[in-house]
Amino acid sequence: MFWTLLVASYLIGSIPTALIVGKLFYDVDIRELGSKNPGATNTLRVLGKKWAIIVLLIDLAKGALASYLPIYFHLEAEPLFFGLLAVVGHCFPIFAGFRGGKAIATTAGTLLVANLPLLIIAYVCFFLVIFITKYVFFGSISVGLSMLVYALISPKLELELLFLFFSLFLLFLHRSNIRNFILGIEPKITDKNLPKDRIPPKNGGGFKM
Repeated sequence: MFWTLLVASYLIGSIPTALIVGKLFYDVDIRELGSKNPGATNTLRVLGKKWAIIVLLIDLAKGALASYLPIYFHLEAEPLFFGLLAVVGHCFPIFAGFRGGKAIATTAGTLLVANLPLLIIAYVCFFLVIFITKYVFFGSISVGLSMLVYALISPKLELELLFLFFSLFLLFLHRSNIRNFILGIEPKITDKNLPKDRIPPKNGGGFKM
């Protein structure tokens, strides 16, 4: 059962939400537009707020569902392992050529079920860092680092090695953002050119919300 649920967690995470939305309602591959990242942030940038909310909620649900699997099946295992495997699936989805997002929404869903205090700490850091720096990728990286710090100082959470690898994983996922930042071409959330990436839906409207 343990390995079956781990595989199921990965497959749940592999559902490419933003890619599906882009293909169905805009006839585009969102991985070729904006930041080229198939996640909620780039969905907001390219497809608009309503679709970004939908992508965000579904990607959150992927992590939450995967984390809940061992609880539902009364398996004596850490829910974080299953949720973080869904995060791996989200980033390297088998259903989308292993070209996925950058972990943040699915990680939030994972922590929502697996460790609510850690969710609050990590995402307060996330929004605070974005507010201070105006760069989303800095906030994303801070999620992993805050989780690592929490594990180091918490006597009850012995997952330091897991969160160290997760922090390195986030750095790897955001390597292009880091490179762009060094080159001075990484856009801030206040960049006035971002709205120019917005595209109209196919057939003049598509799904009405």
